[in-house]
Amino acid sequence: MATFNVPYVTSNTSSWGPPPKDDESAAANAAAAPISRFAQLPYAPFGRSDRLGRCADFTTQSFARTGDATAGYFRGRTTRNDANKNLEFQYKVDSEEAKEFQLVDSSNLRSAGGGAGAGPSRRFVPQARKRAQNAARLRQLNARRESSQNATGVGRYNQPQRTRAGAGRGGRGGPGGRGPGGRGGGGGQWRDRIDRQASVSVRPDWRRVEDIDLGKLSKGTSPLSGLVDNTPPRKVEDLVFAGFLDQYNDQYDKVSTRTPAPLKRVETKEFYPVTTTDDPVIEKLAIEGKGTVFATDAILAHLMTCPRSVYPWDIVVQKLPTGALFFDKRDASQFDYLTVHETSNTPPAPLGSRDNEEDQINTPERLSLEATMINQNFTQQILRSQKYRSNFDLPNPFWDEEDNDGMEPASVAYRYRKFDLGDGIELVARTELHGLAKDNKKVDTSKIALPGKKKKKKQPDQVEEEQGDQYMTAYALNEYDPSYASNAPLARPGTTINWREKLDNQPGAVLASEMKNNSFKLAKWTAQSLLAGASQMKIGFVSRINPKNAYEHTVLATQTYRPHDFASQMTLSEGAMWGIFKLFVKLLSDQPEGKYVIMRDPNRAVVRIYGVPMETFEESDEEDDDEEDDEEDVEGEAEE
Repeated sequence: MATFNVPYVTSNTSSWGPPPKDDESAAANAAAAPISRFAQLPYAPFGRSDRLGRCADFTTQSFARTGDATAGYFRGRTTRNDANKNLEFQYKVDSEEAKEFQLVDSSNLRSAGGGAGAGPSRRFVPQARKRAQNAARLRQLNARRESSQNATGVGRYNQPQRTRAGAGRGGRGGPGGRGPGGRGGGGGQWRDRIDRQASVSVRPDWRRVEDIDLGKLSKGTSPLSGLVDNTPPRKVEDLVFAGFLDQYNDQYDKVSTRTPAPLKRVETKEFYPVTTTDDPVIEKLAIEGKGTVFATDAILAHLMTCPRSVYPWDIVVQKLPTGALFFDKRDASQFDYLTVHETSNTPPAPLGSRDNEEDQINTPERLSLEATMINQNFTQQILRSQKYRSNFDLPNPFWDEEDNDGMEPASVAYRYRKFDLGDGIELVARTELHGLAKDNKKVDTSKIALPGKKKKKKQPDQVEEEQGDQYMTAYALNEYDPSYASNAPLARPGTTINWREKLDNQPGAVLASEMKNNSFKLAKWTAQSLLAGASQMKIGFVSRINPKNAYEHTVLATQTYRPHDFASQMTLSEGAMWGIFKLFVKLLSDQPEGKYVIMRDPNRAVVRIYGVPMETFEESDEEDDDEEDDEEDVEGEAEE
């Protein structure tokens, strides 16, 4: 019967593995122990997760030195750690023998891209791969040349890809670079940075009250997020109706790009963008104690949607000894002018020194004036004549019959409303309505059972039934193409949409493009419609007849939207709107009596609140009054 002999195992009391040479216990038993082939064998620790390397890897040291530049960070880190392990098993070259060794090729290995130490795998590239790379580059260049020939202007897209600034990977403006399009840039390579100036200069005697980061506030990570209350108003009450409204002309619903309507200039209508403290109706309501916070719908909508804003702005707030807050705008500000492509990746660029006079119509200031004029003319042109007019109890509070000079007030109704926001906050706001529209709803007549007749099984007929008049608001979007101006940066291919080609067949694509390029303006219009309690919102699409003529326009289409549905389509939360406004009210309610300025940083999404002296912004008003007095004195002397 075979037997199993247990081999002799050397005892090691100091560590794992065979005993070292200087172990006294092993030396004492060396005479009794048989000769073992594992005696004096060096031991190296190992793990099951360790990967096996090559049997003879002569490039270990070189890869350890250049691991970060060639194989990446993680691969280089692993190689460096492995190079310092198991030194006992590495081949040790005799110093005398190494002196006689000579290297035949001492040149540095370079990659096909020209970088030293890029690894031996890139030195020899197969010819088939080279041909494929050259063919791919050729296709890209041909496609770029075709797109540049179709474009109207000459821009940086006409340059090769490797010479275009910020296009290469790891460049100053490319992905992974240090520029705005690099790490964390968010596509800044498509936009030329413009350093804007603040809407009003901060004076040394101003006291900073609070800084609000709009980005963090929208995400809920701001320290002030705990003060945001998104609860909608508990109660809405109508206080006063003033002015008149005209009927909407349904013919403008049939306007299309094939049958456009020229936009007429309304020269006999007077518009009144009056601020809060200059409104006599709000002054009367404040004296009667109807509310604690007073503002207009334009100011409220601006503050509610301010996280979408890009351009700088400012709003003046006055706190009375009674604790009442009045939100105002400065007389010399650009608050009432509409912006164009404010949130676009290619906003209008300011006029440069080398630009032509024709480019002046495409500057942000001139485009803003053009958009405001288009909006005013459109809101009056789409209405019917005076015989369909509906008058309210009070006339227009800002129209003076004695000093009209042949002018008449525009068709606008002022609806003064009271919002109960809770926590003792009662908001009184002046809202605007622009007309009356018919509510044409489709009714299913198959559900109506007629006496003496049986109901037939067929497709239900849809007929239109008038359900009465509804309040509406009207606004106009004007088409702007960055190719109009040679000083503007060229847009990314495929982002600009020609209205005349897409508006009839794909109106949703045109609206989605405008929601991206004019997000702040559309959000303000939606908020104003919600505040006014309008049931419909008419949006007109107006374009220039000639791109080089900023004074002649045509109406290409008119779309009707429900304000609540339009807000959800824009991802505009009504609760978040009220939460932002109540945040401003709470921050100002904790401050003492005085005057404050809410202003947006010109180059960052930060809103700052400053405490200013009471006489701030009143110098210009006093100068205007002095000029009027001087003119009256001169006229009196001339009559004498």
